[in-house]
Amino acid sequence: MAKKAPPGTATVAANRRARYEYKVGEVIEAGLVLQGTEVKALREGKANIAESYCAPESGPNGTEFYLVNANIPEYTAGNRENHQPKRSRKLLLSKRQIASLTGAVERKGYTVVPLRLFFNKRGLVKLDIALAEGKKLHDKRATEKTRDWNRQKQRLMRNLG
Repeated sequence: MAKKAPPGTATVAANRRARYEYKVGEVIEAGLVLQGTEVKALREGKANIAESYCAPESGPNGTEFYLVNANIPEYTAGNRENHQPKRSRKLLLSKRQIASLTGAVERKGYTVVPLRLFFNKRGLVKLDIALAEGKKLHDKRATEKTRDWNRQKQRLMRNLG
């Protein structure tokens, strides 16, 4: 069964393929720099982070991480000041987190993958990101095999017990 979200958090978008495509390691909660119409569009429940990724870019204040290729469609009641749906969005992380993520990406060949976009208890938009390592084809097959066996086991237990 899927894990339930903690009370007070409302998931807007989830990257369900991430755990299939990658071996997910450390998960970090990051804030996002958003425009007003983006937050309103997220409150409507419209977003897609399935094809998105997080990339480090060097800026004036050192290295910063950005969420790239995430689709937050335009707010329906917005005016000419509406946002661009697929723009890059800056992630709010501490210097220590940025340093550890950058080191893992550069040295060890990890990828930073977004897992879930949600509102926290205070109503702020947060993004769960994870250090992940790509799976090989045989690893994906093994994951699928164990998942199918667990489903079949649940069915047998339900029917017999």
